[in-house]
Amino acid sequence: MKRLIAVTAAAVLALTACGGEREPEAGGTKRLSIATGNTTGVYYVLGGGIAAQINKNMPGYQATAEATGASVENIQRVVKGDSDLAFTLADSAGDAVNGKGAFSAPQPIRAIARLYDNYTHVIALADAKVRSIADLRGKRVSTGSANSGTEVIALRMLKAAGLDPDKDVKRQSLGLPETVQGMKDGTIDALVWSGGLPTSGITDLMTGLGNKATFVPLDDVQPKLAQEYGPVYNPGTIPAASYKLPADVPTIVVPNLLIVNEKMDEGLAQNLTKLLFERKADLEKVHPAARNIKPDVAAKTEPVQLHPGARKHYGAP
Repeated sequence: MKRLIAVTAAAVLALTACGGEREPEAGGTKRLSIATGNTTGVYYVLGGGIAAQINKNMPGYQATAEATGASVENIQRVVKGDSDLAFTLADSAGDAVNGKGAFSAPQPIRAIARLYDNYTHVIALADAKVRSIADLRGKRVSTGSANSGTEVIALRMLKAAGLDPDKDVKRQSLGLPETVQGMKDGTIDALVWSGGLPTSGITDLMTGLGNKATFVPLDDVQPKLAQEYGPVYNPGTIPAASYKLPADVPTIVVPNLLIVNEKMDEGLAQNLTKLLFERKADLEKVHPAARNIKPDVAAKTEPVQLHPGARKHYGAP
């Protein structure tokens, strides 16, 4: 997928020795990049809102939001120094700190906040007659962008339902815009998406297809994922009002984290954490998911340790 990456040449200069900041350009302005996700997902929208607030309220810094494949790629970008902040799902972040899954060794990441929860969407064309994950056998399924948190969840759900992701489904690794178009065109039978509520791409899909598309309940596979991978996979519900559905849909909920490299300057990390709460009302105007950024849960970033700067903000021990 071609990615819309809104960065300037100055944004890809080498990292300074302290990590997490780029060499200042002419005039002393320091560039920060935020790795988000697909352009029709919540990460991208909220990341743009955070960038705007940095630009308005942190003198000496200029931030840009980048469209990416999301969680796994975002972690890789932060570790390499290609991005300074990144959105990620807690399950992918857990793999990173433990050196599992897509990561061959523990990764040097830290969290500055738990943000909001992602809701797993599995949607199928009504004609495909998919009532559970097991019914995806033989179907054309978009499992999300390569190296995304959606892909991680999709593959784990398929395995939990007794399916081999590489043999039992016709899997396609597509971003959300391409997936939505494929569903509309009838070239894809079903999709998996992990995102906040509502996700604009899903709203577009359901508006276009109406009762020709149905949400698949996930209450049968959630306990299996929680048993194997831990409490990052929680039971939840997609409210009918989110997409004008006939009824609520049982789903799997995973927390989102905002992460940085462990070498980020402590003062910068503290100021970024502070910004989330001081400008929360502005972020809520960008996307309603920001309403769920709450001080009483933001510091609960397990399985990723808080950055010392964020820890100072929260007054955590």
